[in-house]
Formats: sequence, structure tokens, C-alpha cells
Amino acid sequence: MSDSNKNLEKYREAASAASNLRKAGNKIVFTNGCFDIIHAGHVQYLAEAAELGDALIMGLNSDASVKRLKGEERPVNCQQDRKIVLEALASIHLVFIFDEDTPYDLIRAIQPDVLVKGGDWTPDQIVGSDLVLANGGEVKSLSFKPGNSTTSIVEKLKK
Repeated sequence: MSDSNKNLEKYREAASAASNLRKAGNKIVFTNGCFDIIHAGHVQYLAEAAELGDALIMGLNSDASVKRLKGEERPVNCQQDRKIVLEALASIHLVFIFDEDTPYDLIRAIQPDVLVKGGDWTPDQIVGSDLVLANGGEVKSLSFKPGNSTTSIVEKLKK
């Protein structure tokens, strides 16, 4: 079995959940990220993303993935704690953890109708945009609120 097929198998639960939501008539929105320390910028972004459809599905970077992307000092909060906090937000329907550097295979499994990232990403830079556009979906870059970042919070705490 190829690595790509193994990852799709790993995301069978996500694919099934998305399929059930779609069968119930829901428009599925997908976003992803580390969400290491949840702050107002995250909450506003997720609420804005949720307004684009009926069900917001979150791809959450695993601890190993965050460490590879952000460095040895991250994540501050473990993946299970980050997942619990995100699942408590009214804007989010489901959270799936992924261990790869990008959520490409998770996006392929879910097949969202809308794919979104924060405004620091242009639509052509958003991982999985090719998959979503090929299925007739939309790719959006939402507004970015400068000054609200986990990195800036971590830097403040170091002072």
C-alpha cells in the first residue's frame, strides 16, 4: 500500500464524518493549523470561517508536526489539550489531528466545499486548494488580524 493510501486509510473516520454531514445537506468548511495558544485572533478567524458553511472541520497539527514547523520549544500545549479547547468552541464541529507537515491527505479524505486559511495566505498558497477547486469548491483567504499570534504571545512571556 502506498504512503498516500495509508494516509487515506488513516483518515477513514474523517471521510465518513464528512460524508455524513454532506448527506445531511451541510456545506463543509475546512481549515487547519497549530492553534497552540488560543487567542482572540483565532476565535474571530474560526467564527468567520464557520459562517462560510454549515459545518467547520478543523485539521489540527500534531505535536510532532508543530515541533517540525515551529521549533523545539513548541508546542506549548499538547495536541490533546489543544483539541479539547478547539472542540469546545461553538464554531467548530469536528477536529482531526494530522501528523504530516501539511493536511493534504486529510483534505483529500474530507473533500470540503470551502477551504480557508488566514489572510497571511493567498488562495494559491493554501495547501489542498487544487483538490477543492477540482471538486468545484471554493478557496478563501480570510482577514488577518495583525498582532494576534501565538508567536507574539510566546515572545511576550519570555520578557
